[in-house]
Amino acid sequence: MSGYATECANLSTVSSTPTPRTATGERSTAETSITITLDVDGTGTTECTTGLPFFDHMLDQLGRHGGFDLRIEAVGDLAIDAHHTVEDTGILLGRVFAEALGDKRGVRRFASIRVPLDEAVVEAVLDLSGRPYLHYEVAPPGERILGDPPFDPQLMEEFWRAFVTSAGITLHLSLIRGRNTHHVVEASVKATARALRDAVRIESTELPSTKGTL
Repeated sequence: MSGYATECANLSTVSSTPTPRTATGERSTAETSITITLDVDGTGTTECTTGLPFFDHMLDQLGRHGGFDLRIEAVGDLAIDAHHTVEDTGILLGRVFAEALGDKRGVRRFASIRVPLDEAVVEAVLDLSGRPYLHYEVAPPGERILGDPPFDPQLMEEFWRAFVTSAGITLHLSLIRGRNTHHVVEASVKATARALRDAVRIESTELPSTKGTL
């Protein structure tokens, strides 16, 4: 077979109808009840309700900029603290994300990006490695983000740790600069979303690992 014919055959294989990368999961404890539906190859359509308006906004950003269709319904013990709702959402979202990706055959795997939001710039570097690790070097000024109820920005570290642990992802988030807490947190979500969007992109039929699994 000529080189041209081989290339065309490979392109035909890659562009054939792919297996839908979708998943739905539920998590119910004495502290939270959560349902998540995810389509990795969606159009960025989101519907996220957790009882925490700012967190909903961040989850919407994750789906929109990741190109995922994402539906999240979460009910938690917010009268006690938002921690359980945020962390448990991360746990289930990571689990659903891993299920949707399957064996990750053909994915780009690695991605990195710096994303600005006004004065804030955050860098996300990730690997769909199968090995969970979070390096979180994002220290916003610290004030709670106004809302009803207000949102503690420190909870985003717990969200990302829960997400990468369940999803089996290596994620490094680093604040390059920034003064406004809202801007810093939102830039970190958008950066991760765009990196995920790039990393999950199908670019071959091979598994991008020398050990044969991810």
